Amino acid sequence: MSAEIPNHLILSDQSQQNQTPHHSESIKRNSSLKHSITSISIKKSHSRKRQSKALEVLIGTPIREDHVHYILMLNMLNGIRFSVTRCNAKEMRPLVPEDFTAKHKIALDVNNNELLPSSEYYYKFKDYAPWVFRSIREMCKIDTTDYLMSLTDKYVLSELGSPGKSGSFFYYSQDYRFIIKTVHHAEHKYLLKILKNYYEHIKNNPDTLICKIYGLHRVKIPYGKKIHFIVMANIFPPDKDIHVKYDLKGSKIGRFIPTEEEINNKLAVLKDLNWLKNEKKLYLGDKKREMFIKQLEKDVKFLSDNNVMDYSLLVGCHNMTKGNQENIRDTTLSIIEPNPESLSKQSAMVSNHRNSKAIAIVRAFAESNPVALGPSSSSLPSDTPEERKHFAFSQDEGGFQATDENNEPLPELYFLGIIDIFTNYNFAKRCETMFKSLVSDSKTISAVNPKFYAKRFLGFIKSQIGHDENSNRMKNLNKRNIRRTTTS
Repeated sequence: MSAEIPNHLILSDQSQQNQTPHHSESIKRNSSLKHSITSISIKKSHSRKRQSKALEVLIGTPIREDHVHYILMLNMLNGIRFSVTRCNAKEMRPLVPEDFTAKHKIALDVNNNELLPSSEYYYKFKDYAPWVFRSIREMCKIDTTDYLMSLTDKYVLSELGSPGKSGSFFYYSQDYRFIIKTVHHAEHKYLLKILKNYYEHIKNNPDTLICKIYGLHRVKIPYGKKIHFIVMANIFPPDKDIHVKYDLKGSKIGRFIPTEEEINNKLAVLKDLNWLKNEKKLYLGDKKREMFIKQLEKDVKFLSDNNVMDYSLLVGCHNMTKGNQENIRDTTLSIIEPNPESLSKQSAMVSNHRNSKAIAIVRAFAESNPVALGPSSSSLPSDTPEERKHFAFSQDEGGFQATDENNEPLPELYFLGIIDIFTNYNFAKRCETMFKSLVSDSKTISAVNPKFYAKRFLGFIKSQIGHDENSNRMKNLNKRNIRRTTTS
């Protein structure tokens, strides 16, 4: 199993089976802040033989393979709590140029207390441009208290089966409002490079469709890798099922999900060719169409001017006639939450340790099994988050409601956002363009220069707005439902 595990995590107890009693006691005596539960670290070694034996569980029970990132996630959330609280303890002030390049590094112990730089640390946390992201959160009507409660409460959510893929992860806050996502080092560098432009764009375009990023951070445990991650708004709502999802780029090569997966996998995100095969349209009347296209053009121009390509429009469709009766979220989301029995047991086991409470919580997390949200004691919010009500494309019950040719509402909600905005058209992408152009039509591949990408993307999205027989059926069905409601 260890071959599947990132170097910064330990999941196996094989080394414990070969330990002598003296060695085990030595580990227990030296389990200081440096070697606490989530250190799960790799010891320094100078020979290949020692390196092969470096992975070992220092304290606590082995972490299962499907828990590969849960403990690291706990460090991330604690770091967010510390850094956001520290920044918001000061009075808000106008931004200065230095804020866009500011980096605040802290070393923390197991109880989330700040340490001196020379101290043995539990983990290190770096907060990038904290004043800038604080300002973005305020512009997006995100209350700091709600933000911290959402991100650092008692549990996190994930899509079933998603943790541990490709050594990265993608988690949701406990109320499904925010996404915690790892990013590559190159992506984090590029975000910092365009951060001032990104900030100005959001400031001048409060209704932007570009995904809103609320924090950029880095976490590191002793002798482990540096993990960069962002906190961003979830385009999809916590209070409504998304019946079908599409990721649209305007390209055709590799843009199809097999029909079998489309039918059987509720988590499937369909692509351009699925959209065309299913004869989908964005049903928007003249008023909403004009509003949508006007903002889309501004956003695409911003991305093109900043040399970004390979982004896509994420479209989530909620059928208002079906509502939430299928309980899609309860069956596709899993929850990781320490149960009280496990927490009580772990507290008793480590009661003599000076960091017993913090260690007990971490060990309880490690023992907890992820379960589907539905059977758990927890539930998602039943109301639309307050911040969604302030912006044009989330003003209709948290989304953007379809309308007919007369601008009358249709029973479908769209949840729209431009995602994957970190791909810079660099030398590697230019090489990809050249290679793919040899085997495919250069006009249909996704790796093209930003100007052409923007033109093709806009052209495709505009062509997919309109009405057809299905929209007429929806209109007639909506009228019948209204009549039933008024007569009853």
